Parts: sequence; structure tokens; C-alpha cells
Amino acid sequence: MQPPLPALPVEKDNKRITRGWTFYDWANSVYPLVITSSIFPIYWGVITTQLNPAEGNVVRFLGFDVPGSSLLTYAISFAFLLIALVSPFLTSLADFSGRKKLFLQIFCYIGAASCCGLFFFTKDSLTLSTFVFIAATVGFSGSIVFYNSYLPEISSEAQFDSLSARGFSMGYIGSVILLITCLVLVTFNETFGIEKSFATRLSFLLTGIWWAGFAQIPFATLPPDPGRPAGAAAAESGWFLNGFRELGKVWEQVKLLPNLKRFLLAYFTYNMGVQTVMYVATIFGDKVLKIDSTGLIITILLLQVVAILGAYLFSKLSERIGNTRALSWSVAVWGLICIAGYFVQKGWSFYALASVIGLTMGGIQSLSRSTYSKIIPENTPNTAAFFSFFDVTEKLSIVIGTFTFGYIAQLTGSMRNSIASLVVFFIVGFIFLLTLRGKKLRD
Repeated sequence: MQPPLPALPVEKDNKRITRGWTFYDWANSVYPLVITSSIFPIYWGVITTQLNPAEGNVVRFLGFDVPGSSLLTYAISFAFLLIALVSPFLTSLADFSGRKKLFLQIFCYIGAASCCGLFFFTKDSLTLSTFVFIAATVGFSGSIVFYNSYLPEISSEAQFDSLSARGFSMGYIGSVILLITCLVLVTFNETFGIEKSFATRLSFLLTGIWWAGFAQIPFATLPPDPGRPAGAAAAESGWFLNGFRELGKVWEQVKLLPNLKRFLLAYFTYNMGVQTVMYVATIFGDKVLKIDSTGLIITILLLQVVAILGAYLFSKLSERIGNTRALSWSVAVWGLICIAGYFVQKGWSFYALASVIGLTMGGIQSLSRSTYSKIIPENTPNTAAFFSFFDVTEKLSIVIGTFTFGYIAQLTGSMRNSIASLVVFFIVGFIFLLTLRGKKLRD
């Protein structure tokens, strides 16, 4: 049998490939906007309140009485803990087997199918729908690590910041289009002859269809899977242990890269705050500030538009002052956001705070991804394994951040206390960022 031919190198900065890559942001960003940030949390609040109107939104889940808002944050924590445990194995296996695109497709379809499954979410199916939501979150977060790992393969380092920003901007634009469509369905449901609950659940179905449908563009344009690297010996124990062996090799490299370790520590801490705010903002506006659902969704729409501008502004800022300084500025602003969040009230102060969140949200996400791409070793064949460290760092930070938020809210009875506690994460992350060294990160 002829040995497999070595994979041809991917042409970097190929417009067809990079444009196709950004369309996965366009495809999957509808999940965080519709499901985690806007329509689903509002619908979740309605359902959990209907289950126990006499005691607020306390619900019975697997034998425990839990506030509905805390249950949602716990579900998010569990989903990200699950993917954090399995993604190192899956990503190292993807590198070893040469099937990175296949894993991207698998997680994409798990997430999209689960979003479609939320169409059947009613007050009679809270427990089952919670697990379907967890599956959707696993699909989304699992696919991101494979998607991100393409960045250093298809782009030159000089284009990391701009291409990363372009991807996030594509995601914001695409998700806004679908959210507007869903908002029209929910707001004018009687015009379409459907109930508001049905229109809301139809939004979840459309999210899954949009995600899987537009994902076909990057699936068609990204480089094909090269298959198992030529000369790779077959281990007696099979793929399972080989995946962990490959990951172990990457870990040995990480220990020799001080900048990489410092950045991961910084990202781990400040991302706890960033992601938690993004996941709980709608719940906070609904339950604490008592903003109506239409006002919340319109605010989130405006936030996405501002985030597009923020992604490009911070990309340009990083060109002038360096990635580390630009990230440090962003983290400092996020710390101030949490302090302001403790005092914010319904009205102009809420909308002003939402605008600042939008401006910094796109910038910190885009710069984090591109900065990491610059720090990992150049021309490494194990990009998926390296990005699994990035992914695990992100997921564990979300686990701790969302769990801490839910627990403090449940313990003290106030989500304002939870918001204020997040400022600690930004202070620690800011300190770690200041320890980074390197000309291409600071100058």
C-alpha cells in the first residue's frame, strides 16, 4: 500500500479561503446572540416564572429548588466544563488524524440540531430543554476551537489582527440580521397569525437552520483535511492514547514559552468577567432593572452594531501601541463597566453602559484571538492542539465566572453583588497582561 502523500502547504492570505473562514463567524454567531444573549434568556425567564409565580422564578430541577436565573448560569457552567474536559483530547486527535474540518463539522451540527430542538421548549419540558440547551452550548464552544485554529494556517502574522476583527464583524452583522428577523416575528406575531410563544420558539429553529446552512460556505472553502500525516506510526493503543501523546508534546512546548504561559493566565482571569457579563446581561436587565423584552432585544441589537466598530477600532489601536497595551486598555474599561453595573438603573445610564460594553466587547475578543495566534510557535503543525489550550482556558474561565455569578446571586439574593464581584477578575487579568514581554506584542 502506498504511503499517503504529504499535505500541500496552504496558501496564506488567499482571499477565497480567508473570506470563507469569516463566514463561519457569520454562521455560528447567531447562537450567542439569539440563544445566550437575547431571546432565549427572556423566554427562559417567562417559563421559569410561570412554573412557580408565587415564589418568583424558583424551579424544581433534578430534585433541587433553584432560582431560574441561577439554573441558567449553572447550565452554562456545566456545558463549558464538559467541553473543557473533552476538547484537549478531541483537538489533539484532530491534529494527529488530520481531520480538523471533520471535527468542526461534527460540533457545528450538534449545536445547530440542538438549537432546532429548543423549538419544543415549553414549561412542561424544562428539565429536558435544559439539557438540550447544554448540548447547543457544547456544539458552539466545541466548534470554535477548530475554527480558531485555522487562523495561523490561512493568514500571515501581519494580517492576524485585521482578519480576526473581520471575522467577528461578520459574526455581528449576520447575527443582527437574524435577530431583527426574529424580533419582527415575536413583536408582530398576531400579524402572522401565530402565538408569541410559538414565534419565540420559531426563532430557535431559525437559529439552527441559519447556523448549519451558512456553515456550508466555510466547509466548502477551507482547505480539505489532509488525513493522517505521512510517516505517522500506528500506535498499538490506537487513536485514544495517541491523541493524549500529541497533547503532551504541545504541553512540553508551552512550558518553554513564558509569554504564552503569561498570556494564558491573563486571558483566564479577565475572560471570567467578559464572558460572564455577556451571558448574564439580559437576565440582569430583565430581573433586576425590569426592562421589557422588546427594549432589551433592541438594546442588544444596538450593542452588536457598536461591537463591529469596536473590533476595528481596537485592531487599529493594536497596530499603533501593540497588542498588550491595547488589551490592557480594554481590560481596564471592563473593570470600570462592572463597577458602573453595580449602580446602574433603568434609563439612560443602562443604555450608556450597554454602548461601552458593545465598544469593548468586539475589541477584547478579536485581540485575544489574534494575540494568541502571534504567541504560539510559527509554522507549528499542531495548531488545533495549541488552540485547545486556548479553548480550555476560555471554557474553564466561563465555568468559574458564571458559577461564581450564580452562586453569589443565590447566596446574597442580589445580582448587583455578583456584577461587582467580577471586577476582581479584571484587576488580576490586567496585572498579568503587564508581565508580557516581546517586541511584536508591545511595540
